[in-house]
Amino acid sequence: MSTVNPDDIAKEQLTAFVERIERLEDEKAGITEDIKEVYAEAKGNGFDVKVLRKVISLRKQDSDERVEMETILDLYLQALGMPTAS
Repeated sequence: MSTVNPDDIAKEQLTAFVERIERLEDEKAGITEDIKEVYAEAKGNGFDVKVLRKVISLRKQDSDERVEMETILDLYLQALGMPTAS
């Protein structure tokens, strides 16, 4: 019967975590490149990429959060004497 060294188990676990993270980082880099290509395609079709990024950001928020942010934005713009979006 052989005994298991706790250090070997920790080393195996650590190696497994590091390798999983590395694989995910590689996948993330690939996805990031894919996203850049989609933005470039949208730009090539006449879409404003800055506005498109903002639309993506707004779609991630729930409606209450978005309304609150827009209200605060309008308040700040009014305080600065700038025209508001509403």
